[in-house]
Amino acid sequence: MNQKKYKRSATDLQRRPSPAAIFVITVVAAGAVFVGWKAIAPLSRDTTTDVTVPRLSSLARAGKAAFDANCAQCHGRNAAGTDKGPPLVHDIYNPGHHGDAAFFSAARRGVQQHHWPFGNMPAQPQVSDEEIAAIVRYVRELQSANGIAYRPHRM
Repeated sequence: MNQKKYKRSATDLQRRPSPAAIFVITVVAAGAVFVGWKAIAPLSRDTTTDVTVPRLSSLARAGKAAFDANCAQCHGRNAAGTDKGPPLVHDIYNPGHHGDAAFFSAARRGVQQHHWPFGNMPAQPQVSDEEIAAIVRYVRELQSANGIAYRPHRM
């Protein structure tokens, strides 16, 4: 038999990608686009959350009254958040990350924006230390009823 030997050209050596490879590349590219979009997209100010309200202790009931008068305008009814301030019934405020002293400090000194896109929180000098303590108890009871518990903070 007479077999011809063919020389392969560079174009003969190029291979077309398989449909599976095209699928994987497409999925990876779509994921990269999504992650990039989330990284550069403006943060949403819709941070409200659904809150289960438990039966409150007497101190927490006093805290609710003080919260409603001083905090709810920004932090929302039952600390569920608004378009002006974040929800305090959120895991970022668990006692291991934001202890009770952080709430006192926020009310006394204000807070620089750091977790949310709402700007700085101003000091609340009209709120007494007793009212702050009651507000903290109210927020902690709301958090507990919504599954937010102490978790050690790790950086």
